Amino acid sequence: MDFEGRAFVITGASCEIGRKLSYILNEYNAKVICIYNKNKIKDYDAYKCDITNEKKVKKVFNKIKKKYKHIYGLVNIAGISIDENYEEKNSRTFKKVINTNLLGTFLMIKYFSKIIEGCIINMSSLDGINTFTGYDMDYASSKAAVNNLTLNFAKVLKNIKVCAIAPGWIKTKSTLLANPNFIKEQLKKHGQKELLNPEEVAMKIIEIIVNSDYASGDIIRMESYDK
Repeated sequence: MDFEGRAFVITGASCEIGRKLSYILNEYNAKVICIYNKNKIKDYDAYKCDITNEKKVKKVFNKIKKKYKHIYGLVNIAGISIDENYEEKNSRTFKKVINTNLLGTFLMIKYFSKIIEGCIINMSSLDGINTFTGYDMDYASSKAAVNNLTLNFAKVLKNIKVCAIAPGWIKTKSTLLANPNFIKEQLKKHGQKELLNPEEVAMKIIEIIVNSDYASGDIIRMESYDK
């Protein structure tokens, strides 16, 4: 597999999945363009941007457009989850989740689709298909909306493959800190034998990019990874 000459923009590039995907694409000779917000990225061509701020998204888009002219793909990984009982949630945190997961994805596609030649992959979740807890209503709602956004852009952007990947529970710093019994219960509800690891999710994204069996508008569930 070789992505020589192809440029990819990755949001959430400083998170576990984003770092793994950036590394793998770089190993496959792609030009890796990272978008981060808080945790600075020293490797690759990196840009700090709050993707919920349209002016900032437009500004970073213009910088990247000037440098690269065209990019092959956009992978929208940036997202947050705030696990609280619905009675503890408030409008500020609810909006923060929706704005990061949904609005940020929309704004990135709105601008970068102008120079994309290949594909857009959005990060969804199995929670966007079925809600399994009462603690992540904002997150689950945002991911359900990302699925719908993916379907809409698949209709509008005729020459770009637009898909979403919907993984189950992933082995991240936050999940490793969670109650093991809670995680075990959630894995059972999701039909997962074990936690996915970030590299498996990153490799699945690569598979979606290169495999023509995945069509525009597909929402790809991921309970496990077959190597």
